[in-house]
Amino acid sequence: MNLENATREELQTLEQKLAANYQEYQDAGLKLDLTRGKPGAAQLDLADEMEGSLKDKMISESGTDLRNYGGLDGIPAARKLGSEMLGLRKSEVISGDHSSLTLMYLYMLHAYYHGSQGPDTAWVREGDVKFLAIVPGYDRHFTICEELGLQMVNVDMLDEGPDMDAVDDLVRNDSMIKGMWCVPKYSNPTGNVYSEEVVERIASLGKIAGSNFRVMWDNAYGVHDLFENPQQLANVMDYCRKYGTEDNLILTASTSKITYAGGGISFLGTSEKNLEHFRKRLSVMSIGPNKLNQQRQVLFLNNIEGVRAHMRKHAEILRPKFAMVQKHLESGLGGKGMGTWCNPEGGYFVSFDALPGLAQEIVRLAGEAGVKLTPAGATFPYTRDPNDRNIRLSPTFPSVEDLDLAMQIFVTCVQLASIRKRI
Repeated sequence: MNLENATREELQTLEQKLAANYQEYQDAGLKLDLTRGKPGAAQLDLADEMEGSLKDKMISESGTDLRNYGGLDGIPAARKLGSEMLGLRKSEVISGDHSSLTLMYLYMLHAYYHGSQGPDTAWVREGDVKFLAIVPGYDRHFTICEELGLQMVNVDMLDEGPDMDAVDDLVRNDSMIKGMWCVPKYSNPTGNVYSEEVVERIASLGKIAGSNFRVMWDNAYGVHDLFENPQQLANVMDYCRKYGTEDNLILTASTSKITYAGGGISFLGTSEKNLEHFRKRLSVMSIGPNKLNQQRQVLFLNNIEGVRAHMRKHAEILRPKFAMVQKHLESGLGGKGMGTWCNPEGGYFVSFDALPGLAQEIVRLAGEAGVKLTPAGATFPYTRDPNDRNIRLSPTFPSVEDLDLAMQIFVTCVQLASIRKRI
């Protein structure tokens, strides 16, 4: 039944049926969680072979004792792996501990307070600076900006990537815009992959931006394909070299959703000039990362081809989960005028847009029926979705069986909220 064509009596009858189903879910006392994009246990099990790999391998090929202090940039083999994942030269990459989020936050602190290339370049000296936020987007990126007091300016995500006409206009006409957040492949939560044209336009922004502009290129899902022959992401640094904007680019990635989510290694890549200044911050807070963990990750993954082979095993686990989400959305909501959603070919999320004004109500209904969802508004800066419609679904952590039930409840909640708005 399409909302637009249904009579009031038909809607009232369906609402009563849905309300009864909903009550049964409430009475069942369920506890299902679709909040965050965590790997499931079966995915984590794939890396268990890594344990024990350090036996007789705690001394590097160069003779460095990996059990000791030192090595601020990370071990050479880890930096090489990071360079292959990010499409950079090894000299442009450092490897850290498990969280790329930590490196992102540290770099933003560094640029804000200390300056990306010395004190004279510190954003804090310039006044009330701004950052572009691609929406819907990743809540933790927005939280970093909030923490630093950076004013965020929303830019819509389009099919090919950010609305680059809007980005160009904003950056060209406001020198206080100091950067933008990007998740260029399987963007969180929409699943978009930036087109080559968009990548090139982003790389060229340094030519028109104010001083000390930085693109924060979080390639968190660069190898997280669900299917063979995936859409390829253009190499943004290659285009930066073309335009002479290498200093404007900061790239990050990690193995945290490749091996162990709480025990991977992270990478930050940028120009050698930027790294020279960033090392000064790292040297104040650290004697070096966990080199033993870097060693075992490299021994297990070896190189980018080893990473891709391992990720094909992840895909086998994840494909049925993403298919389950699409099955329920299509069968329960397809053609009914109650919302739209993405069908990503990789990454960790499915983005659902309800009818305007209903996201918070759907999340509330789902929570009271035992399905915990990411809070409505989380995919926008300051948790304010101007249309109150976007909901991020995270299907990776639950079992297929739990996901089957959770999606039945979610669809019921969408139908119930949509019909009640219409009546």
